Amino acid sequence: MSEKQVELPELDSDKIILKARSFFQSFGRQIIVGATSVVVVVGGFYAFKEFVTKPKEQKASDLIYKAQGYFSKDSSNLVLNGDGISKGVLYVISNYEGTKSANLAKYYAGVSYLKLGQFDKAIEYLKDFSTDAKQVQMVAYGCLGDAYAESGKKDDALDYYQKAGKTFEKDENASAEYLFRAALLSETIGKEDKALELYKDIKEKFPKTEKGTQVDKYINRLSVEKPEL
Repeated sequence: MSEKQVELPELDSDKIILKARSFFQSFGRQIIVGATSVVVVVGGFYAFKEFVTKPKEQKASDLIYKAQGYFSKDSSNLVLNGDGISKGVLYVISNYEGTKSANLAKYYAGVSYLKLGQFDKAIEYLKDFSTDAKQVQMVAYGCLGDAYAESGKKDDALDYYQKAGKTFEKDENASAEYLFRAALLSETIGKEDKALELYKDIKEKFPKTEKGTQVDKYINRLSVEKPEL
């Protein structure tokens, strides 16, 4: 099948130039102002990034370094408030908002408050934390589940335990653990059908984990038909 030839109209270069000149004469100032604005915005963004954002990120990173050491040693008060020489994560959050380190500091703060039994503060900071690192986000959700459970907010705790169990399933042991907590909690609040569903989910997805080898007895118990009255 031959290609259909499409005839293009002849273009008068003089007319195009005249039209271009006329357009520029009418709107030239706006074009120049607009182009200049783009340059200023792009240049301003680059300058802000180079001379404000990067130094701020570096300073926040330097400040949080000592707190990370205390976090690994379970020294929660030192994590939060510092040691009198080094600043704690609360200082980083207050003074370096918007940086990656301040975001991470919220995670450290939330977990530290959870360990100290200050559950409302733990919830406040952990809910304000987010990361693309799924394994860390999983733990954050799990800690939120613990904090809500300790605060008596069982439905919220159930939601976050389930989120934790589904966020990073490559970590089978942790995922099974959080789903198991969700299942046990479901039983305590009278949601036995939900609990049975979660136990079965553990057995199906994570059969080789510690919790996966234990769930049969929970499944059998909940699966037994109740005698008719």
